[in-house]
Amino acid sequence: MNELASRTALVTGGSRGIGAAIALALAAKGADVAITYQNNATAADRIVEQIKDLGARGLAIQADSANPVAITNAVATTVETLGALDILVNNAAAFDFAPLAELSPEAVNRTLAVNVRAPLLAAQAALPHLREGGRIINIGSNVADRAVFPGFALYSMSKSALTGLTKALARELGPQGITANLVSPGPTQTDAAPTDPGFVEAINAFTALGRFATPEEIAAVVAFLATPAAQYVTGATINTDGGFTA
Repeated sequence: MNELASRTALVTGGSRGIGAAIALALAAKGADVAITYQNNATAADRIVEQIKDLGARGLAIQADSANPVAITNAVATTVETLGALDILVNNAAAFDFAPLAELSPEAVNRTLAVNVRAPLLAAQAALPHLREGGRIINIGSNVADRAVFPGFALYSMSKSALTGLTKALARELGPQGITANLVSPGPTQTDAAPTDPGFVEAINAFTALGRFATPEEIAAVVAFLATPAAQYVTGATINTDGGFTA
């Protein structure tokens, strides 16, 4: 249960949904965990309290991932407050689901800033602090491989970029003993998930398991990649999508 004892993690967008589940899964394995949040300090503080209840140190950092200064400062604050950084989980994401003709330049700019630029800048800021055995884990999406509904052009494009980033990081950082991997969730039961019964049924039909994932099921894969057991896994994309892309 203490595979990550003495390790420190930063999970962007860690105050709710998949990010919160990842933060708690890492803490359950012994890691101290910092999370970023955009607006909801109450939700972030609640996750920090749960991290502490698990016996780890927790830290909430207000940071809009669309702001390049905020994301690099979040890395610096993690190191200054918790003393180290061993695991970076780039989870924060912007999601604009709209037909191509209706996408605004503002939506395009924000999605690319949060989903593409922020993971790169966070990795860059983390690099001086990562020791041998360090981990960079990017959270992608199965719609980068299979966009089965119209309206995913922007989001799918942004998440596809993480494949190239992850592979390049794995190649560049491998000699330093640092791994980089991509976890691509499928439909997951969060507060952002669709609730229309017909739409939910249609999505379920695309999976092999016939259901949405829980955030904890995604978090379990991320937590494994952070442990020493995954030290020879790098440059990989793990589709955690119930067979959606099978």
